[in-house]
Amino acid sequence: MVAPPVLVKQYFDLFVNRRAYTVQSFRPHPESGRHYYYRPTARSSGAARQLDEKTISDHLEGKITIGLYAISPSSQRCKWVAIDADYANAMEDLIKLQYQLTRERVDSALEMSKRGGHLWIFLAVPLLAIKCRIYIYDLASRLGVPVKGSGLAEGIEIFPKHDAIAPVAFGNAIRGPLGIHRGAKRRFWFYGADYTLESQMKFLNKLRKLTEEELDRFTAGKELPANVVKPRHDGAPIGDQLRRSRTRFCILDHVGKTRIVGKNYVAQCPSCAQSGRDRGGDNLAVLVSDPRFYQCWAGCSKEMIRAAVGCPIVLRQSA
Repeated sequence: MVAPPVLVKQYFDLFVNRRAYTVQSFRPHPESGRHYYYRPTARSSGAARQLDEKTISDHLEGKITIGLYAISPSSQRCKWVAIDADYANAMEDLIKLQYQLTRERVDSALEMSKRGGHLWIFLAVPLLAIKCRIYIYDLASRLGVPVKGSGLAEGIEIFPKHDAIAPVAFGNAIRGPLGIHRGAKRRFWFYGADYTLESQMKFLNKLRKLTEEELDRFTAGKELPANVVKPRHDGAPIGDQLRRSRTRFCILDHVGKTRIVGKNYVAQCPSCAQSGRDRGGDNLAVLVSDPRFYQCWAGCSKEMIRAAVGCPIVLRQSA
């Protein structure tokens, strides 16, 4: 399958808000079996690669699978909002959200995924990420749809996941539509159009886009829920406070130099380091507001990381 240049340009205009991107690994992780995403770099210089038309063409032709970032750090705005749901009865919640959006005259596109689906809303111009998030949180609250991370283990995930990001930060990427998922070995299509690239892009381009005036009206006088807004801390970051006051395991006690990127501490992954990888010292991300949450972007599991620092996870035996 060859992606015509006109489709590549349409895809770029619709989905790309910044040139940073990720690529899904071709080989599954030996421990988890999952195909993780990584930020590609140039072999000669080690510099991060920038998303271009050739990369998008390769994605649409199924040669690679890319992940897209929502927020441009220069403006804190996005071109789209995506709602990811991959839990039991997830599609029912997505259809409920889509129906309510239709009632509010907001077009959306429902895309299949490996374990559920993604619901996409496109914006007439790039709009503030925080207002987009307020709108979807409010919509979900009105419909009784659970939101993951707001005190719940399962629920929809909202992209962008951040209200704003630092100039050097990335936020969270979501799989770019219309590519071939490496794990599922298939292309996931949008409902509402024939399963060809041409028909799919024609369908997406016909969708009415949400305007800034409409978003302002939907979010007037509203804020994010209290359990989502992270309090600001004076003095030392909460991670440093926890180092001094906590007796339980904290990954920050077992890593070297850290720096803050967005809402995360970034450091060398101990498991990667044992294997001679992560020479850039940025594979491990630790949530600043709660260091219990950490992740290796190269795919190392928590069990592997804990074992590498000499504090293996002890599994409790059931009676």
